[in-house]
This record gives sequence, C-alpha cells and structure tokens, in this order.
Amino acid sequence: MPAPDSWRPAASLETLRRRAQLLADIRAFFGARGVLEVDTDLLGPAPSSDPQQHCLDVTLPSGARRYLQPSPEYAMKRLLAAGSGSIYQICKAFRAGEDGPRHRTEFTLVEWYRLGFGYRALMDEVAALVCGLLGRPPAQAFSYGELFERHAGLDPLAASDDELWQRVAMAGIEPSPALRAAGRDAALDLLLTRLVEPAIAPLGAVFVFDYPASQAALARLRPDRPELAERFELYVDGIELANGFTELADADEQRRRFEADNRARQAQGLPPVPLDEGLLAALQHGLPDCAGVALGFDRLLMLACGLSDIAALRV
Repeated sequence: MPAPDSWRPAASLETLRRRAQLLADIRAFFGARGVLEVDTDLLGPAPSSDPQQHCLDVTLPSGARRYLQPSPEYAMKRLLAAGSGSIYQICKAFRAGEDGPRHRTEFTLVEWYRLGFGYRALMDEVAALVCGLLGRPPAQAFSYGELFERHAGLDPLAASDDELWQRVAMAGIEPSPALRAAGRDAALDLLLTRLVEPAIAPLGAVFVFDYPASQAALARLRPDRPELAERFELYVDGIELANGFTELADADEQRRRFEADNRARQAQGLPPVPLDEGLLAALQHGLPDCAGVALGFDRLLMLACGLSDIAALRV
C-alpha cells in the first residue's frame, strides 16, 4: 500500500518557479547570441557506445529497436552537417543505472554547438552562462595533468598502469576485477573522483581541460599534442556540471573509436552496440568546425536552489 501522500511532487513551488526562470534566462542567453533552438527525437537508431553508459531500449510495434538517447549529440550533429548553424536544445535524456543524489535515469540536458568555436572559446561561453545564472565569480581553469600531479602525485600520461593502480590502492580504494579489467582510464576515473574532485570543490566554478586522448570520446585531439584531447569539464562546488569539446569531424576516426568502444564493451562482458550510421554519414558529408557542450540542467537547478539531492526536483 503506497503512503497516503506518495502522489505529491517532491519539488516545491519555489523550486518550480526557479526552474522556470532558469529556463527563460537560458533561452534569452542564446537568443541574444543568435543561437537557434532545435528539438530532436528522444528515440534514436543507436545507443551510446561508451562502455560506462547504459542506454534504455524500446521495441516499436513494427519490431524495430530504438534507444532512448543519453544525449541529443548525434541528431544535433546531423543538423549541423545539414547547415543549421549554431544550435542549442533543452531536452530529456536517459541513462540506465544512474540513480543517486546527483543522478537520475531521466534527466534534463542543455546541449549546444557553436560554429567557429574551439574548446577554449566555448569554455568562456559556458562560464558566462553558468556563472551569470548562479551569480558566481569567474571560473578558474586547470589542465587535467596539472591537477593529477598536484592532488594525485603522478603524471596521468606518463604513469604506468601498475603505478596508477598502486595509487588507487594508496587512496583506500579496492577495485573489483571487472573494474581493473576496464584498464587505465578506469584507474584515472577513480583517482579523479576520490582525490581531484574533492580538492577542487572549495574553489567554486572550475574548468578541467586537456583530457588524455584515451578519454576523447567525440573530441578532436590537439594538433600540437595528440596525446591530449580538446575536451573540458566544468565543476561547480565539486559537482560535475558540463562536458564539452572541439568536435571530431573525421568520419573514419569516429568509426574507429566506436569500434574500439565495442571491443572494450566485449572485454568487460557487455554486448556490442550498433553504430549510428546516420552520424557517420553526416561526418562523411562534412561537419563544420565547431565545439559543443552538454550541461546538466538538473544539477544547475540544484546549485541554484541550494539542494543536495536531485530527488528534491522530482515532479
């Protein structure tokens, strides 16, 4: 028997009003910059290939299988290739198995792409939006390598796999065999969450940039230092808020990365996933030079309202 008042939304009226104001302010921000709002399908023909992301799937009456998208990225890039110009979207996204104080299976993203921008220029725009909305001082920026050397005591690029896992053990973490099998990036992620993120939390708004090339995802590599990806993340009070990069426009390289993800999935006992051939065809047609970013709107709202649990936003 459900509790008598289980029907009640968790979000307060004050939270809902703050949410509406944030959405209006975001639309005004992009409207002033001439960025077009778009709306793409939530169901796509392929899921994310990232072994760390698990997508929900749906079987249509026709028997076709579709996937609730963890991000509108693939569809928005097809629009970019078709000549849309700079675009943004505010939409629902879905990731299975992500429930906790800062995670929900269903959540809201603000995602945008700016033609002619590189990742450093986009960092400036992200800071203008987020720090303006939250009334925060300007964001600080540190390279991924600098933070690891300062707070984990090692060079994340030069350290061997054994050295990384030894540092994980020194941090009091006992990884599962499956996690160790995921390789050095899994060790780096553990050190990031256990040692780096707590260290930058008191600094307010902080960008971390120049991630290892192995964590490039859909990012372009730096031409002068191909061991680094032109990627950044924004943290506010230790909460990961945004992930962006200069976009990879090479269809062949993107296919290689998708296929490498599928090999990594199989090594971890996960099934391979179909590739988004529509995205690959769009890249083959030609993606304009651009940078893009996904910003977690629910976490932004949590910060704006001083909330510690994303469940307080549930309606």
